[in-house]
Amino acid sequence: MKKITTILIFSIFIYSCKLTDEKDIEEKVANNTTTKDSTVVNDKDENGCLSSAGYVWSKVNNECIKGYSGIQLNPMNDATNEDETASAYVLFNEDASQAEVFLPKDTSSIVLTRSAEGKPWVYKDWQLIAWKGYVLKKGGENKYMGDAEMGKKVLGSDTEQ
Repeated sequence: MKKITTILIFSIFIYSCKLTDEKDIEEKVANNTTTKDSTVVNDKDENGCLSSAGYVWSKVNNECIKGYSGIQLNPMNDATNEDETASAYVLFNEDASQAEVFLPKDTSSIVLTRSAEGKPWVYKDWQLIAWKGYVLKKGGENKYMGDAEMGKKVLGSDTEQ
């Protein structure tokens, strides 16, 4: 009888420890899941572009592109501008009938269309004119200009960075 009582007490002790361990494990898993879920950040835009990595949606190419890509146009009042965030950028579709302009400090782009080769790309009061590179005008005022080279330019050098 003593053996049975000892075995019974020992079994109850082992079983109760097992329940405590399972509860601790379940609580830890729940806490980890909550912590992990609360730190996940979704920084993709409505088109799936990863904005924290500098990607934006290109309307003319229908894909995510790296911001500051395309042809860099510097402000007319600062033609030697080295601040990429103050420049406008132009991308063309395959047949160059459309030009997409990304303006500084603007989250959306402007799509300009040209009617024929040799004509400017136009949208409302915006015009992109191919002249010694490109000139972007709003109304009658020249706003941005740049050469026809893609990528960031290094001043005093004839190579891209």
